[in-house]
Amino acid sequence: MNFTTNEQLVLASASPRRKELLSMLGVPFTVVTSNVEETSVEAFTAEDYVEGVALLKTRDIAAKCPEKCIIGADTIVVFNDQILHKPTSHEEAVAHLKQLRGNRHMVMTAVAIVLADGTEHTIVEKTSVLFKEVSDEMIEAYVQTKDPFDKAGGYGIQTSGALLVDRIEGDYNNVVGLPIASLVQKMLTLQLLKLHV
Repeated sequence: MNFTTNEQLVLASASPRRKELLSMLGVPFTVVTSNVEETSVEAFTAEDYVEGVALLKTRDIAAKCPEKCIIGADTIVVFNDQILHKPTSHEEAVAHLKQLRGNRHMVMTAVAIVLADGTEHTIVEKTSVLFKEVSDEMIEAYVQTKDPFDKAGGYGIQTSGALLVDRIEGDYNNVVGLPIASLVQKMLTLQLLKLHV
């Protein structure tokens, strides 16, 4: 598919996975990383929290890049109404994965768009993920790879963390970190993208 845009698009994310997914559209964009303190967001629900963090990141870059269209995102893993953040230690990564094994959890990604005129739009995509009943040894071996430490919930579905996953219901790319199908629909609706057939 061929898309065009008249906007100066900026991706407010350091994630190579989000950059790769947005590159699928074939339109030019630049990457500007936000260094906001994510834990400064207070919310009553996980959905409000992830939406708040996505907006925080996106507004931060919008202030630095005026008159451009900023796209920011945040992904969280929610289990038993608790958010499992990126693990900060070996022990925490193991604990996250032991909680998730044999159980179903929710991955939520919020995408925030701040238009050149300052107008804000958000979407929140949810994907249900079921983990296999994996052994302690397998969890330990995965954590030893160091893969969990930059990923919400302590695993990456696009890496060897996929070996822990039994099945998903919803958008796979949402678990990777950017629900590109929903984002494209939103961008088409807002006329930020045009599809050329």
